Amino acid sequence: MIQISEAAQSYFRALIAQQDDAIGIRLTAMRPGTPTADARLEFCDVDDLLGDEWALDCDGFTLYVDAASVPFLDAAELDFNRNETGGQVTVRAPHIKGVAPSMDASVIERIRHILESEINPQLASHGGRVALEQFTAEGTAVLRFGGGCHGCGMVDVTLKQGVEKTLKARVPEVTAVADATDHESGSAPYYKRAGG
Repeated sequence: MIQISEAAQSYFRALIAQQDDAIGIRLTAMRPGTPTADARLEFCDVDDLLGDEWALDCDGFTLYVDAASVPFLDAAELDFNRNETGGQVTVRAPHIKGVAPSMDASVIERIRHILESEINPQLASHGGRVALEQFTAEGTAVLRFGGGCHGCGMVDVTLKQGVEKTLKARVPEVTAVADATDHESGSAPYYKRAGG
């Protein structure tokens, strides 16, 4: 359940009254389940709605929550605080960054969570990403790199000193990592490979 303070409802109502075709406010979780998750508020009209949104009727407008965002915005609180420059809307969403899987969760779930919540946000600064392709019975996490990491000359360093160290420290069942990426086919590496 999402809570919207009276101050926030009043503020949104006033904003919507100034719009020609807006019927409500849409709330969306951006990059949910990651450390960089954030909430986005925007006006919406009938043409913007997909039909699967969760709708919360407020006094004078409707708040629409993007369907995929609902689990991440459960228990969110929206408020508006006036100040000398006008005011600021705050969204407190305790689940927006996701919940780390418990130690009872499968090894694959825990590896994927570490990749998505810790490693990929760092690789994104170079336009890269990594995904789990397989977890072997011997404890090897087989990974596939993409984006700027695909064909990058520094991928071996990233793999051993970054990804492997982090996974082994956080997921005890991981004994090694392996790279299944064909780096020769990389078309936009962040760092060119030697001789290429």
